[in-house]
Amino acid sequence: MSKKRLKTFNLDEEIYSKFSKHCKDNGLSMSKKIENFLLEELSKLKSPSVKPQKNKEEHSFSKYC
Repeated sequence: MSKKRLKTFNLDEEIYSKFSKHCKDNGLSMSKKIENFLLEELSKLKSPSVKPQKNKEEHSFSKYC
């Protein structure tokens, strides 16, 4: 199991609310979605130690699951 770090981010309230609702409605982990989004962004930098994780869920945020 990998180590986790607690981080605090400032987000637009409306964006946070919509994202939070989407995750709750679909039984998704907000932390995991954000983590996978960050992995995808890092992979764009061609970082050899970071590989995006694939998940076959079909919804608007599925590429970040």
